[in-house]
Amino acid sequence: MHCLVSDSKWWNTSGIQGLPEVPISSRHLARRNATQALYQWLVTGQAPGDIESKFISDETFASVDLDYFRHLITQVPRYQDELERRLEFFSERESKKLDPVERAILLVGAYEILFRPDVPKNVAINEAVQVAHVFGAEQGYRFVNSVLHQLAKSADNNDDEPPG
Repeated sequence: MHCLVSDSKWWNTSGIQGLPEVPISSRHLARRNATQALYQWLVTGQAPGDIESKFISDETFASVDLDYFRHLITQVPRYQDELERRLEFFSERESKKLDPVERAILLVGAYEILFRPDVPKNVAINEAVQVAHVFGAEQGYRFVNSVLHQLAKSADNNDDEPPG
């Protein structure tokens, strides 16, 4: 079972074996919260705007990059079909059959890789892997890393379409 809570204890990754203790940036927190909001969107079908209001009213949201959070929860759904088409090729699974937590993590990572040239691809992958360590299944971070690495490699080769 996944526990998606915005309680402040979830922001500290120092308790996760194998992850170094690093300062948590406001953009990192935006990604984590966006992943949670997009998970809720995928599972419930609620509009991202409705979900947003529940997140920003939380007192732990004060250190989150609100603009980036809003950007992700509006743009990822906008590009969902394109993102999932690309992800399905590299995951060799239909997106709707993926665990919804890992699906949300992959959507955020793929969006940053494909549509945010200001975010280095390795940063997008590392951030997604960090979020998968916290919220994903026990070995889910490996799947996330593999799929996003392949997507980034394809994007680096300026492939408009996945190979195949």
